[in-house]
Amino acid sequence: MIRAYNLGLFRGPFWPSLALVCLALAAPLARADVGDPQVSTNHPWYPGELACSTFERLQETQARVYELVIGARPKNDQEKALAAWLWRNAHYAHGEEGAEDLWGQGFTKGMDLRTREYWTGMFAHGFGLCGTTHSQWTAEMEALFGHNRGRGVGVTGHNSFEVFLTGGAYGKGKWCLLDHDISTVIFDAKGDSLLSLAEVQKDWKRLTSRDYLPQKQHGWLVCGLHPGDGASYDSYQVAEYLSGYSGPPPMVHLRRGERLRRFSQPGLDDGKTFVFWGRNYNTDGVPGPERSQTWVNQPEKMQGSKDGTGYKAGQARYANAVYSYQPNFKDGTYREGVISEDDKHVTFEFYTPYIIGSTPANDQPWGVYDSGGKNGLVVSGEADCTVAVSVDQGANWHNGGKLKNEVDLTDMVKGRRQYFLRLSTSAKALEEANLSIRTVCQCNATILPRLKDGGTEIRFAASNQAIVSAGPNLPQAQAHVVEGKFDSPRVTLELKTPRGEEAIMLYAAAHMQSSNPPSPDVKYDIEFSLDGGKSWRSVVKDWQITRRGDEPADFWSQSFCWGSARLPQPGDKPVRVRFRNDGGKNVARAEAHLVYRTERRDSTRVTFLWKDDDGEHADRRTFEAADMDRDVVWQIATGKGVVTKWVELEPLRPQ
Repeated sequence: MIRAYNLGLFRGPFWPSLALVCLALAAPLARADVGDPQVSTNHPWYPGELACSTFERLQETQARVYELVIGARPKNDQEKALAAWLWRNAHYAHGEEGAEDLWGQGFTKGMDLRTREYWTGMFAHGFGLCGTTHSQWTAEMEALFGHNRGRGVGVTGHNSFEVFLTGGAYGKGKWCLLDHDISTVIFDAKGDSLLSLAEVQKDWKRLTSRDYLPQKQHGWLVCGLHPGDGASYDSYQVAEYLSGYSGPPPMVHLRRGERLRRFSQPGLDDGKTFVFWGRNYNTDGVPGPERSQTWVNQPEKMQGSKDGTGYKAGQARYANAVYSYQPNFKDGTYREGVISEDDKHVTFEFYTPYIIGSTPANDQPWGVYDSGGKNGLVVSGEADCTVAVSVDQGANWHNGGKLKNEVDLTDMVKGRRQYFLRLSTSAKALEEANLSIRTVCQCNATILPRLKDGGTEIRFAASNQAIVSAGPNLPQAQAHVVEGKFDSPRVTLELKTPRGEEAIMLYAAAHMQSSNPPSPDVKYDIEFSLDGGKSWRSVVKDWQITRRGDEPADFWSQSFCWGSARLPQPGDKPVRVRFRNDGGKNVARAEAHLVYRTERRDSTRVTFLWKDDDGEHADRRTFEAADMDRDVVWQIATGKGVVTKWVELEPLRPQ
């Protein structure tokens, strides 16, 4: 059933004890949250997360967009690669994202500072430098074509990308240039097949000229951002194998009393509160990350372009995801977000596929790293208790002070995707506290659902799943180590669901010190155990760094190993995850994520706010749990010149 409305305007040291979990489960009112709500529209380019939140959905969307542009769906390796390249050009921009504190040494220190995880790059940022985006992209090629079919390649002042194509003109396989960061593919003189970087490097001046046999390019302009970008191909230096990875698909978990409002443009509700995580370019008076030369927000101009993207200040900017949570301590639904409680404390968890931002204390390019940040996490209310936060799974706590009016904890959580929040009093004492927890994240505007001109179809789905994580940051994973250690060839983590839910899926990844040159003979394994290590099953077995095709003289000395497995016996027992290899290569960092079932009892209200040629409008629909079993389409009447301002998701008690 859909109800319509017209709005007008408008383990570590901190795992909860079994006794406390049982106490929560024995509450009179069962949990009734919403797990993994997602929305999509029929916008031709930017339909939203439901169209791209798994690799299967992404590939189908890329095929549809390719057909929209070319007139036929991709059939072979080359066409599938071009479809992926087209989509990424339209959804990911060149820019400097803020680093995560992956190594527990601060945002600017550690062995490697790039965001190399695919879904974080796409959902939390939507921008990165050349080496960052191309590292992430290896994971998509892995899903699209198979093992080690994409690689980063170092050239002059740039990190490029190649895909290994097979079939037809490529025979058993060949590396081919597929550079999204400077929007470049180069066909041979006949236009039959794509050239490799090694081939381009030998004749780069001619091959990267926009005037050289433009008809061979089939409408794909060489160096689509700037005609001089091809000069970077005058060298062919380094191969980076398996230089990125993919973790769990991005999922949002909303508890009753929580709303998620996602803004398509910077500024939030008042238009002047800027919360972000990246370099502050402060372009055109708008603080934060941006890109002025990109196909983002103008993808329809890409095919057949003669002049490239052009320059427009703020052509691509960041978006925001705002979680507003008011737990109800009177009816017991607050326990949907609690991982531990007794008569002296209540502790909430928070996980997001986005990244917690900050309003920096200054206008410096990297002011987000400086102390004094605001608006990332604000706790408000009035109670005789202190507020503390942990960003390493409860191993260490930072005291935020008394809960009086507002407590801003941004500096403690910014640049992260998870935290624990502890209130030093009982749930009973919080009944009249009017507690509110507001977390503001940065997200990629291109993965948010957009309305289109002339009416829009909207679809909603919820898989009724959520995620609990050990990692990605090293201290977050260290809290779960039960055997072995990091910086050694073997380490084992253990984690479990937060409130005794049924775990159904495991995702795991390891950052390996695989040496230069990487040996193709070393075998890497990820395994899991459901019985405390007595028996083991494979997540990834005999993973190897394959060496194929032409190679430059140098290599990156690190790599990633990653995979997923469906648990054969869904349950609430702890899951152990073991990382090891037979070549003595150290595990620098590792992470594990459990996907578990939520209760699937609440309805979800979806609200859009937009403006068009007839002014500003809002509309909303409530999707019942039963709607998830059938394809339900919501129609919104939109005019011309539609600009989507925000979309909001909120759990509601079923009627």
